[in-house]
Amino acid sequence: MHQGFGDVLSSLSGWWRRDVTSTVDQVAVIEKRRAECTLSARYLLMTCMSAGIAILGLLQGSAAVVIGAMLLSPLMDPIMGVGFALAIGDFKWLRQSAKSLAVGVLCAILFCALIVFFSPLQTITSEIASRTRPSLFDLGVAIFSSVAGAYAMIRGREGTIVGVAIATALMPPLAVVGFGLATMNGTVFWGSLFLFITNLTAIALTATAMARAYGFSTSLSEKQTQMQAFLIFAAFILLAIPLFLSLRQIVWETNASRQINTVVEDVFSGRARVSQIEANYESDPIQVTATVLTPEIIGEAEGEARTAITRRLDREVEVSLTQVRVGSSQDAAEEAELASARAQEAEAAERAEDLADRLALLAGVPLEDVTIDRQRRRAMVTARPLDGATMATYAELERRIDSTEPEWDIRFTPPLRPLPSIAFDGEVPSAAGRRALTLASWAQDRVGVPVRLEGPEGSVALLRAILAAESKAMSAQTTGPGFGTVTVSWAVEE
Repeated sequence: MHQGFGDVLSSLSGWWRRDVTSTVDQVAVIEKRRAECTLSARYLLMTCMSAGIAILGLLQGSAAVVIGAMLLSPLMDPIMGVGFALAIGDFKWLRQSAKSLAVGVLCAILFCALIVFFSPLQTITSEIASRTRPSLFDLGVAIFSSVAGAYAMIRGREGTIVGVAIATALMPPLAVVGFGLATMNGTVFWGSLFLFITNLTAIALTATAMARAYGFSTSLSEKQTQMQAFLIFAAFILLAIPLFLSLRQIVWETNASRQINTVVEDVFSGRARVSQIEANYESDPIQVTATVLTPEIIGEAEGEARTAITRRLDREVEVSLTQVRVGSSQDAAEEAELASARAQEAEAAERAEDLADRLALLAGVPLEDVTIDRQRRRAMVTARPLDGATMATYAELERRIDSTEPEWDIRFTPPLRPLPSIAFDGEVPSAAGRRALTLASWAQDRVGVPVRLEGPEGSVALLRAILAAESKAMSAQTTGPGFGTVTVSWAVEE
């Protein structure tokens, strides 16, 4: 059995070296990564502009503006440079990347702090607060995003970096660090700084692991390589411990809030509605304040609630209840029902407005160019041409925003862009060819323009059958018999 398992591992290792790592142009990848890690005026300008957009979005509590800052941020390049330099043992490149990263981070923090210092708005919004308590989930997001980013860079499919930049959110935590510095708020400063360090470390070390897995040549000895692997593993463990403790505290507070709400409702025998409830878990004892709409004022409500909550949480609690009499219990129920309906309607309107803002930002168009149908939950926008954006970039933008709004039908119409050729593996499309076919089908759905197929007769016939089954309009031209790569283009002038 052991010999059989060894044979399987040997076979997999041989397949990986032969069919995966040998297909990577290491020299081209390293040259491109090295070129994008230089400390240039453009890098500093884009870093500061991204930081400025991020802090303004955070001060306004606007998720759409924050997303725009993520898309502009160039910090991913030097971080990936650190990872690849560690993998190949190029310490000159490592110093260059680390210098670019350090200067960029310092500029971003100071620029954000300057904006906040002169801003009339210095309130901690929900967008700011959400980036001050990193947890184990944040580490997971950073690792998965880094795997995707490193793979895209190694394989030359960097259109997905847009989605990775959104997922890892490198710039917003730095902007919050600047906010904490300007307002002298240590909790905000250190919490957001830890979140950024978590993302930075996870991205760089995961990129190192990916580069080594893809066989990038290194000057490190076998002993140094083993030490590197140990240090990477140890770094992840050191990050995971405090993040796990933070996640455990967040889960406890969530459960505690639910129990507090239940206790307050039970005190009023279910006849009242809790309009607003807040709990400060940082204080000792825990401070709980609530506003209750009730048909009958209960004098001992605070004492009963304090006793019950203390027993459930096993922590000392101070309770302050503001009771508002609203009439009969039936009136209170009806009022609560109406208030709930109005709140749901307001929330739906706010979500629709936020979705329109995000679509306008990503498409590069004014807000009025976005069509929102709240009744049918459909959102449509036609994007402006973006420099360097491929058709895959626009498809990724739609996928990313669609994943955040599963109840909405998002229609992100791209400008006419070249379509990738569809490669074949024998008589069927290869894996890359299937992705190209899916992209061409999506693009035609959104643009509504016929496509032109040109290639070997067998491949063209197969693709025509597939597209015809999807009711796609097309024209075709064959270049000879057999199967092979098919060129896909638009049947009109771009």
